[in-house]
Amino acid sequence: MNIVSYGAGVNSTALLIEMYKRGIPADLILFADTDGEKPDTYEYISTMNNWLTKRGMPEIMTVAYTDKNGERLTLEEECLRSETLPSLAYGFKRCSLKHKISIQDKYLNHVPGAMGIWKSGDKITKFIGFDAGEVRRRQNALQHDMQDKKSKKAYALIDWGIDRRGCEDVIRGEGLPVPVKSACFFCPASRKHEVRELSKRYPDLYRRAVEIEKLAKSHLRSVKGLGRDWTWEDFIRMDRMQLSLFDEYKDLESNDEPDGQECYGCYHSGL
Repeated sequence: MNIVSYGAGVNSTALLIEMYKRGIPADLILFADTDGEKPDTYEYISTMNNWLTKRGMPEIMTVAYTDKNGERLTLEEECLRSETLPSLAYGFKRCSLKHKISIQDKYLNHVPGAMGIWKSGDKITKFIGFDAGEVRRRQNALQHDMQDKKSKKAYALIDWGIDRRGCEDVIRGEGLPVPVKSACFFCPASRKHEVRELSKRYPDLYRRAVEIEKLAKSHLRSVKGLGRDWTWEDFIRMDRMQLSLFDEYKDLESNDEPDGQECYGCYHSGL
């Protein structure tokens, strides 16, 4: 039984396409939803589902974390309730383990096909979307993989020699748009240009991320904020201040032109 862990990003999308092209069946495709992905990612899942159904492949099954009472608990809600940042900000990966990996495993425990395979003493196969440029990630996961009694891991993109750029080529070759980076909108691994883009494209999501940062502030000791050694709020404040000063400078510069004359510069001087 082949299980694909789908993250709705470049690698896992290319993995599904290549599996189809190479005649490798995907019996179940799981997407672990933290409820914190950007709108682009959720839209892409719909795009991918259309592609899958047209080729007779199963649609993506969305799974999510629930608390001990069976109530939905998102990663954002958990951070707000506990007044902490996502664990990645502190150098851990508990958020991925809890809200992605463990819930997929929990779901599989109740899938008849998987249960039958385990009962026979065999293992299911989990396809993981590490590309050929991420060999070290497979090596780092080796010990954990060897201890897994229920599944064997398949790092097909690595075996096929398809790196990140190759994944993008695979997706474009299928006539699909290349998906954006799949990550929570408040992910501590976000780079500054990504935080800037979030504040511009999705100001409401940016404000929600800053709210997590603010609530956690009084409890922080080793880190400053979602940027670890910098806060998203301070970064965007300074970014906007610098932009404002630049705009003021440009306004002053344009007002320095002599009255009644137009300043065209070298490109229009006729020289």
